[in-house]
Formats: sequence, C-alpha cells, structure tokens
Amino acid sequence: MGADNQQERPDAGLCQYIAGFVDGEGSFHIAVQRSRFTRVGLQVIPEFHVSQNRERESILKLIQQTFGCGYIKANHPGNARDRTVVLVVRNRRDLTERVVPFFEQFPLRSIKQREFQTFAAIVRSMERGEHLTKAGITRILKQAFAMNFGRYRKHRLQDYLDVLDSSETVCQAPRKR
Repeated sequence: MGADNQQERPDAGLCQYIAGFVDGEGSFHIAVQRSRFTRVGLQVIPEFHVSQNRERESILKLIQQTFGCGYIKANHPGNARDRTVVLVVRNRRDLTERVVPFFEQFPLRSIKQREFQTFAAIVRSMERGEHLTKAGITRILKQAFAMNFGRYRKHRLQDYLDVLDSSETVCQAPRKR
C-alpha cells in the first residue's frame, strides 16, 4: 500500500478500542417485518447498533468517522428520561463493505463474537439474494431467531414461517403489466 492509503487507515490501537467498545455497548440485530412489497411477504433488515449516553456521543461520532457510514439518533425518541443516543448502520452495502470486514479484522472477545458471525453470514447471504426465496428467507429467519440465544423477540419464529406458508402467491414474483 502507498503512503496515502496508510494515512487514511485508522491505527490498530483505535480499531482495537472500537472493537472492545462495541463488545460492551454494541449489537448486531436482524429485524424482520411483514411486507406486501416483497415476493416472500417478509422483509429482513440487518442492523448494527452502538449506544451511549448523550454526554459521551463523541465516541459514537468517532466510530461513525472510522467506519465512514451510519447515522446517530436518539435511542428512544419521545422518552424524555432516556438520554441515550445510538449509532445505526442499516445500509447493506455499508454492512458488507465496512462493518463486517472491520470486525473480521478486529474480532470481538466475548460471546458476542458468535452473534457477529451469524450476523455476517446473514448479511452475506442477503448479498447473494438468498432472502428473495422462500427457502433462503426461512434459513435466514432460523439463524436470526437463534441470535442472542433466542431472546428479545416480540414474535415467535413460527409466526413468520406461517406468513411464508400462508399463500403460494406471496412467494411468486409480481406479474408484469
């Protein structure tokens, strides 16, 4: 690499600090929602989050600057007592090209590494278009619901699998007019 490229890369110490910070304050999340605009009737949304008290928002800005992506927002808007902010990366290209490679180079040290590996596998399978098929999204849903030891889910996995099974027409490509 040329000198210019080396100057643009953050130093390894900063990257290790960020990995450690994310190990404690970050999460890798797969959101699932019903959608009448997708062929399979469901939409899968991978998200990377890091939260912090508003007084320490500067660390989120540092992480955002290091990754070159994401946005910072109030963690729970409308809750006056909650003073946390969150860095969110939802753009799949940013996840694929920036976030996932970062944590592959600077792995997490806790059990959260396993969550990251599942998250990375889901993001990559989505890049291959696997979420656009019934078999692919079923596999992704099972992986997503196994993350975080299956906790923190408003819906049961079976609720989403029922959506996939509810109609054959849901899983077909829309007809051209």
